[in-house]
Amino acid sequence: MASALQRRLMTQMGRLITHYEMIVPGDKVMVCLSGGKDSYGLAVLLEATRRKVPFDFELVMVNLDQGQPGFEQQVLVDWCESLGLAHHMVFQDTYSVVTEKIPANKTYCSLCSRMRRGILYDTASELGCTKIALGHHKDDAIETLLMNQLFSGQLSSMPPVLRSRDGRNTVIRPLLSCSEQDLQDFSDEQAFPILPCNLCGSQEGMQRQAIKALIADLHARNPKIKDNLFASLKNVRPSHLLDPAVRKAFGYDKDQPVGSDSFLAG
Repeated sequence: MASALQRRLMTQMGRLITHYEMIVPGDKVMVCLSGGKDSYGLAVLLEATRRKVPFDFELVMVNLDQGQPGFEQQVLVDWCESLGLAHHMVFQDTYSVVTEKIPANKTYCSLCSRMRRGILYDTASELGCTKIALGHHKDDAIETLLMNQLFSGQLSSMPPVLRSRDGRNTVIRPLLSCSEQDLQDFSDEQAFPILPCNLCGSQEGMQRQAIKALIADLHARNPKIKDNLFASLKNVRPSHLLDPAVRKAFGYDKDQPVGSDSFLAG
């Protein structure tokens, strides 16, 4: 029987899936299973949803073993089989490539994630999957929002549904409205066999850790901070932004050509 926490997470996830039409009848969804709390939670919640909804779709758990020393992929195999979950395990040694090409004082994330994404996209196509499900949650979205603003000068975050640039794959994030704390509590409740990633976690001074600390400090002062940041992603006011293309698309610059200095010239 599902716990109150699981029911709450399923409700939050179900609303998001329905609103964005993430999963439709006949879909084959590749669930990216990393061995972390979020992907385990995603797998269990999606499987429970699959059994509940009045239409058919498939799930297949996929893990990419990137060759990190000590990574125990068999733990994931055993876990999937204990729950009767279809699974497909992949091995490609990207660990050696990343550690060889990136100096020890630089972050591995960019190259590592790019290589991992390419392999998973190829795997989804080979398996005939129509969707790729990732375990990103609400905290990931707001951290990415601030990271992009502070370090990249962009107003963007993690979309719930994203079509890949080559058009082959559609990425979905069913947990995007769920909090990290709830997923941590769910992981503890379910006693998931966590497999830590030591590649990024071994590095100090990473931008995401700094943003996490900033948000935690602000949240301690105002418990509404996280919800407000997340709400801002659904409450965008194009008329109050400076991007000329956005303003033009929404009709706010109809009387003034994009890039015009008419006010200064007048």
